[in-house]
Amino acid sequence: MKLRSFLIAALTLGTSLLHAADRKLVMIAGPVSHPPLMHEFRAGSMLLQKRLEGFPGLKTVLITNGWPTKIVEGKRVDDNSVFEGADAVFIYSDGGANHLAVRPERLAVLGALAKKGAGIGMAHYAVEVLADKGGAEWKEWIGGHYETAFSCNPIWDADYKELPVHPVTRGVKPFRTKDEWYFNMRFRDGKAGVKDLLVATPSDAVRDGPYVSPKGPYAHIQAAKGRAETTMWAVERPDGGRGFGFTGGHFHKNWQNDDQRRLILNSLVWLAKLEVPKGGVDSAPVDDVEIMQNLDEKKINVPKAAAPKKEEAKGAAAPATK
Repeated sequence: MKLRSFLIAALTLGTSLLHAADRKLVMIAGPVSHPPLMHEFRAGSMLLQKRLEGFPGLKTVLITNGWPTKIVEGKRVDDNSVFEGADAVFIYSDGGANHLAVRPERLAVLGALAKKGAGIGMAHYAVEVLADKGGAEWKEWIGGHYETAFSCNPIWDADYKELPVHPVTRGVKPFRTKDEWYFNMRFRDGKAGVKDLLVATPSDAVRDGPYVSPKGPYAHIQAAKGRAETTMWAVERPDGGRGFGFTGGHFHKNWQNDDQRRLILNSLVWLAKLEVPKGGVDSAPVDDVEIMQNLDEKKINVPKAAAPKKEEAKGAAAPATK
């Protein structure tokens, strides 16, 4: 009996140590936004999380519909317990003045994680904050941000003909997708420490507009005709953490592009300081049935079968995966 108890204890300890070594990635998908198949933050994040299941050493926790919250004495308040032990945070949401992360108390949560070396990644609209409301933090944590009327957001076919050597580009081939690819970011001074990951050259017509909002054109964007533009970048911070900004992700169906999807999966693994496989993260194709699953319930013409479960609460966490 003593031997049996010893073996059970040893096995339990070994399992605990294995779990303790897992890197924790918190993914936050923003609330409902835009017409169907645009800004499908929940469905897109669920699709990415599914393809990270079983990745060695990684545990993911997905929060849908905004910053994690809970009800206390009849009031909804932030529930920051999900960030305990987080090694990386990825936000795919709307941004700007009402960015879900720029309240002072939420910036403090992310700032505390960053000081501990946690990775921080932002996708699409989430890269946009105000210069005086998140701008300094975004420059520090991810290298830069979208700034209204300085940056621009046209919908265009970006042709990524070459990719740099970097862990997040492993297994990713040059690709082309039509998206609301932002460019002319407000980077750190001198673009210090910023590694370009996706670079493409907008046509003159793209620079002449219209942009999505404000529609433009902007004289300084037109004046740079012929210049290649950065639409995704990464940084390695002095605090030991990593960060990235990805400006695509407007059109949900682009997650069917194997190379764009693998690029983001690689980025999430890298963000959590895990080794990206030589061939990139293995990623099953997304067929026409799966891409229509888990869509937000929006005002116009969303198939009922694709609507989210009604019992899903605001800020509810999806099950953790490994």
